[in-house]
Amino acid sequence: MDKKLCIGCRNNFYNGNNGLGIKECWSLKTAKLVSRIAVGHWENPPYLNKQVVKVPNCWHGGGSNRTHYIDPKKDLDSKGFWR
Repeated sequence: MDKKLCIGCRNNFYNGNNGLGIKECWSLKTAKLVSRIAVGHWENPPYLNKQVVKVPNCWHGGGSNRTHYIDPKKDLDSKGFWR
């Protein structure tokens, strides 16, 4: 996993971006790239015609970044609403 893909994740703090001496996030070694769609915290469904992107499966927004990455095949019905 490339640490560049962790930018924006709240746990990227642990990838050497701290004064605590912690050099690597605990999720980095087992992280895998997965296909997801980005949904803003403020967005209402339906979530149709969203571009699928590759993100680490452990990615979590935090602070001012209120974007959630969801699996449309698992989380949404055919009309773009939550299952």
